Amino acid sequence: MTSSFNVHDAAGYEQLMGRWSRKLAVPFIDFAGVADGDKVLDVGCGTGSLTFALAEAKNLGEIAAIDFSPVFVAAAQARNTDPRIKISQADACALPFEDKGFDRTLALLVLHFVPEAPRAIAEMARVTRPGGVVAATVWDHYGGMPGMRMMVDALAAFSEAGRQLRARYCFQPMMQPGEMKSAFVAQGLSGVEETQLLLRMDYRDFGDLWAPIGAGEGPIGKYVATLDQADKARAEAAVRDAYQAGRPDGPRSFASIAWAVRGIA
Repeated sequence: MTSSFNVHDAAGYEQLMGRWSRKLAVPFIDFAGVADGDKVLDVGCGTGSLTFALAEAKNLGEIAAIDFSPVFVAAAQARNTDPRIKISQADACALPFEDKGFDRTLALLVLHFVPEAPRAIAEMARVTRPGGVVAATVWDHYGGMPGMRMMVDALAAFSEAGRQLRARYCFQPMMQPGEMKSAFVAQGLSGVEETQLLLRMDYRDFGDLWAPIGAGEGPIGKYVATLDQADKARAEAAVRDAYQAGRPDGPRSFASIAWAVRGIA
């Protein structure tokens, strides 16, 4: 198993996380030091948030992108009109590329969903040329995602299954301070640096937040989909109450933090 992320529909993922991934891609590209002419691999491309941001940010020589989900691969391929971009279905833990073939190998919001994340990092290092950069970023679910944490805390308040969801969600791999950095060092990368990337998640109203969750997208949506109709209604009401916080429904904004790490192959 190479991914623990739950996806049914590419459009649902876009509403759940893709729109924020696109925003995060911009500072992540800067952090990774991507330069004109680079040959870049995007590991776990999803619907193409980083892939297409790379094409817009720099005059790159070539962009390869892979994802384990055929739903994501099909959606990204359908969007692609750039001849420099090649998108395919593949396993992050067994990358189908030769050794030392890329200048930069990047993973945006992927490693925390890979059960064998150290193996994926080793593969990223393998396909990167000596002196090239391997970089990854993941959300800080425990302390840096107040909007999502608000949801899992609300769900945890009324059931043991909700508490188990929170424990899994808050402590996914690679999310604790220094954890991803240590994994990079352990896989032989040098000059490893860690930083935090900040953005805001702005929602029009509660429905804008809840719609993909209610449709079963992502880890929280996967849990909600297991509930019967009565419990699903209770869950939605609990999260709605937390979102509205005693005020009328409407726009809300949440500051969100991702850990980012880079190292030299």
